[in-house]
Amino acid sequence: MASEPLVLAIDMGTQSARALLCDSRGNILAKAQKIYETPYYSLRPGWAEQSPGFFWEAVCECCNRLKRENEALFSGVIAVTVSTIRDSCLCLDARMEPLRDVILWLDTRESSNIKIPGFHSALYKLIGMTDTVKLQRRVSACNWIAEHEPELWQRTEKFVLLSAWLNYKLCGNLCDAVASTVGHLPFSNKTRNWMTRGDFARPIFDVRDSQLYDLADAGNILGRITAAAADQTGIPQGLPLIATGSDKACETLGLGCLTPDVAALSFGTTATVEFTLPRYIEPFPFIPSYNSVVPGYYTPEVEIYRGYWLISWFKKEFAAKECAEAEFLGVSAETVLNRKLSQIPPGCDGLMLHPYLTPGLVMPHARGSLMGLSDSHTRMHFYRAIIEGINFALMEGLENIEKRGKCKAESLRVAGGGSQSEEILQITANMFGLPLRRVHTHEVTGLGASLAVFVAMGVYPGYSEAVAAMVRPGEPFMPDHEEHALYRKLYKETFTKVFEKLEPFYRGMKNIL
Repeated sequence: MASEPLVLAIDMGTQSARALLCDSRGNILAKAQKIYETPYYSLRPGWAEQSPGFFWEAVCECCNRLKRENEALFSGVIAVTVSTIRDSCLCLDARMEPLRDVILWLDTRESSNIKIPGFHSALYKLIGMTDTVKLQRRVSACNWIAEHEPELWQRTEKFVLLSAWLNYKLCGNLCDAVASTVGHLPFSNKTRNWMTRGDFARPIFDVRDSQLYDLADAGNILGRITAAAADQTGIPQGLPLIATGSDKACETLGLGCLTPDVAALSFGTTATVEFTLPRYIEPFPFIPSYNSVVPGYYTPEVEIYRGYWLISWFKKEFAAKECAEAEFLGVSAETVLNRKLSQIPPGCDGLMLHPYLTPGLVMPHARGSLMGLSDSHTRMHFYRAIIEGINFALMEGLENIEKRGKCKAESLRVAGGGSQSEEILQITANMFGLPLRRVHTHEVTGLGASLAVFVAMGVYPGYSEAVAAMVRPGEPFMPDHEEHALYRKLYKETFTKVFEKLEPFYRGMKNIL
């Protein structure tokens, strides 16, 4: 029988679902994972949708298998929590049943209704935010649904994120964690609540106040596992469901990043750099900090939307040879590619990538660019330029947060698929010029979510004590200062100057095409 309390952490990612059993020392004692055969479907280019039932069935499958294979351990579970991908939304009717499939964060559909009310239109123009606001209105799924599916939108009783709906399926209450509320919704990260009608950004979102739902700080009990959920998932009825946070929020906590001198890097589909700060700042003007799992704290973040997705793209489009070699050797294609990184010198013999393949709120006219191409460059130069380009962009994000937040990173922690490569981590340490560490498990989101639950259940008096007991950083990757000096020069004299020069051409290209 289990001799100590355990947390059941459900981690719903972009590519797979996991159910984890974590103990109070940060050990993942058991895991059941379901890799999605088809993570989403696309009715049109750029769309990404999935049935809500797909995610619920993944929860049920993972939890039942975890219990079946670890019956004795399962008896020690004291609480449950759910952490999901961000910005993935769905419409519910009056019975809380889905009216349509989930629109995932990968979806790039756009609304054509970008009209802004007169007063706010003048205000946005005055402060130079018109393009950013129009982009926000275009890419907000609520606005697209209101425009293209008006009858369905009128029947929408609640407009929710995936995390809120999964909470409802488990405990019967439609509610979510403040730190999970990250998406195109009228939510004020500064006040940690829904926007009021007078809020500066409220006109961006065509969501009725009545369509919003209850929120709770991390550590609160959202409800208890219902009989119906227990029957479907195998989770014991009556266990408390604890509010924690989104996948990125829990990941940052799972890396042990509680103080402003430690920055968190995430090398996932989207690459990010984050700090945890005790005050609200905006990493860029009018771009909010997200809420930390730690109540009252914030995680200013800069994201490279197509981060380590670029590796998958490179493999598909340019690395057939390495993929075949990997299959022959019985290893991943990334392993083969990463072993060859050392063949290319720092700076890629003058090849540099700007990784902004998808426009964002800060760069609404962004495009990617590959600079300095010569006849001496190879595919491996391109591959290393992708790694370096992502890091250059994250370095710029880190410096921006440091400047606005009046903080200074003295070390880095890293998670995500790209963090499994020692070659990539050494390049990263060299580029940032800072010690860089992984922690003792790759299941960092589940670890962070479990850590928050142990604090909520009184196993630890606070987050600092829980991090000290549950997060074990590995040996650091120390920077090569000679290489860092080279990277620093490339960063200052080239990378940071390029986008400003190219942006007018990107605008012009968009007008032509």
